[in-house]
Amino acid sequence: MTTIDRRTLLATGALALAGAATQSPPAAAQAGPKTIFPLGQTTIPIVGETDVFPVRRIYCIGRNYAAHAREMGSDPTREPPFFFQKPTDAIQNVAIGAVADHPYPSLTKNYHYEVELVAALKSGGTNIAIEQALDHVYGYALGLDMTRRDLQRAMGDEKKPWEIGKSFDHAAVLGPIHPVAKTGHLTKGAISLAVNGTVKQNSDLRNMMWSVAEQIAKLSEAFELKAGDIIYSGTPENVGPVVKGDVLLCKLEGLPDMSIRIV
Repeated sequence: MTTIDRRTLLATGALALAGAATQSPPAAAQAGPKTIFPLGQTTIPIVGETDVFPVRRIYCIGRNYAAHAREMGSDPTREPPFFFQKPTDAIQNVAIGAVADHPYPSLTKNYHYEVELVAALKSGGTNIAIEQALDHVYGYALGLDMTRRDLQRAMGDEKKPWEIGKSFDHAAVLGPIHPVAKTGHLTKGAISLAVNGTVKQNSDLRNMMWSVAEQIAKLSEAFELKAGDIIYSGTPENVGPVVKGDVLLCKLEGLPDMSIRIV
């Protein structure tokens, strides 16, 4: 090879290396680590909107109506509010006007309904003042906190955590969210549940011991609340069992009805 040929070859190689150095790495190399499998985001439909509400956490308050606290064996005059959580993928969305099939869960022989108002948050924080608490609410929905009561009681008797009674598939039944801009804040109004046409639960939101605003304030003392959190605000008295074939009709003044069939 001549000296000229060697010079030409070296120059060509240098240019190629320079070009490679200025090129961006492939898109795959630019991206960070990828999850090993896809995992869906739990969402709730919003009435009148094509957008949906993404769920971050589900909080629930226990024994928030005095009569229900008494039927559960508690003295409501001395009990501060307490909360538990359900997994977000426990949500079963129920459309307006539909009667959704709801599977009777495994392991239980005493499956209970609990109708509740649900508040959905658009923002949050820590140590939220009661006076500002409702400013964080995006909207409201009608919900059912379904409970494997025999498992819950058995764990309670043994002083063990009772997630198995509350936190299972389809345990958080939920209608669509109604924005506050359309409903206002739901601080009073009749709430009821009927089984096969017979009214079982019948109360008023005014009978809550801890209002939604107070629940938000109390929760924010223990957790940093954020957009996407939803709060099941407690159930009235006369919770009870259902069996396969039962049809539940939930009503809350100001919102459309919600209905499920136990299958």
